Amino acid sequence: MQVQFRFLRHRGLAAIALAAAMLAGCATTATPGDPLEGYNRAMFAFNEQVDKVALEPAARAYASVVPVPLRTGIGNFFGNLADPWIGLNNLLQGKVAESLGDFMRFAFNSTWGVLGVLDIASEAGLAKHDEDLGQTLGHWGVGEGAYIVLPFFGPRTVRDALALPADIEGDSPLRIGHVPTRNTLTGVRIVHTRHTLLGAERTLEEATLDKYAYVRDFYLEQRRYKVSDGKRERVYEDFDDLSASPLGDGIDVAAVAAVASLELARLRGARSRPAALPHNR
Repeated sequence: MQVQFRFLRHRGLAAIALAAAMLAGCATTATPGDPLEGYNRAMFAFNEQVDKVALEPAARAYASVVPVPLRTGIGNFFGNLADPWIGLNNLLQGKVAESLGDFMRFAFNSTWGVLGVLDIASEAGLAKHDEDLGQTLGHWGVGEGAYIVLPFFGPRTVRDALALPADIEGDSPLRIGHVPTRNTLTGVRIVHTRHTLLGAERTLEEATLDKYAYVRDFYLEQRRYKVSDGKRERVYEDFDDLSASPLGDGIDVAAVAAVASLELARLRGARSRPAALPHNR
């Protein structure tokens, strides 16, 4: 039986985002910036169980069967799909040069790069950016709201949760009308993204006694850093662009954030090596 991903359609995501906003508005506060901590911890644990039962085994099988060059091509392909949406968000933020670069990347890689399987644009010096609607809203002064862990989609702020439906519609295979093709690409994208995290779980476990708080603080730190385009001082000074970019990529994406820890891997343009994590301080 084919797995259906209809729950990822725009209406379903809008309902999730609306529920997140409603919850955030009526919850009592326990930790500053995390008024939904009780709910969030429960959902964090649920997402981790989903990962343990379904996603991690599938990712390990994928890594053992699919050779590295093919996995690299798959990552390039999905990264290429993201570039038009990234370009639009750069344009909405007034970053015209970056936006043109994003659209040029898509044009080069979709043609000379064989539908994006080869990253010709990076070889030509066109930088890969990482923008989404949540960052665009933040650029225009929309407050982030409370931190919330969504089922299947992992860490978000209320602002990012409300932007999630548009991010997924703008940056995913869900735009494809042919249902079997759309479902296949969505499934491959989820498993490919999860496989980039293989080996990172132990690092995360060893980094802190409170995994939930660590992921929350890291997520909020890197989102604020990205919204400010690097102008905000980072608490985690040793995390590089690869480790910083993945968290909250709503895009980042078709249920790939089924675990909060999945947000520690770059969805857009993910490569085949595990994402690095910062040292807990």
